[in-house]
Amino acid sequence: MNPKTQIIIAAAFGLLGVALGAFGAHGLKKILTAENLEIYKTGVLYHLIHSVVLLAIAVNAGYNFTTSFLLLAIGIILFSFSLYAYSVTGIKFLAVITPFGGISLILGWLMIIVTVLRTN
Repeated sequence: MNPKTQIIIAAAFGLLGVALGAFGAHGLKKILTAENLEIYKTGVLYHLIHSVVLLAIAVNAGYNFTTSFLLLAIGIILFSFSLYAYSVTGIKFLAVITPFGGISLILGWLMIIVTVLRTN
C-alpha cells in the first residue's frame, strides 16, 4: 500500500473519529445510559489514538509498516465500531467482536516493534 493511500485512510479514520466523538457527546448524551456513553467514549478514544498512529506510520518512509497499518486499521474497525454499535443498540453479540479488535491493535503495535528490529 503506498503512503498516499495510507495517509488518506488515516485522515479518513481521524475525521470519522472526531465526527463520531462529537455525535456521541451531543447526539447520544441524552439517549444513552451513563454506562453505554462510557463504552462509546472508549471506542472514540481508541479510534482517535490509533488514527494518529496510522498517520505516523503513513508518513514514515524509513520502514515498511504495511502489516502494522493494516492490523491497526482492522483493530479500529473491530474494536471501536463494535463498541459504537453495542453502546447504541445493546446487542450483546457486538461486544463479542470487541476483543478481536483489541487483539488486532496489540498485534499492530507488536508488528511495529518487529519491523523496526528486522530493518537495518
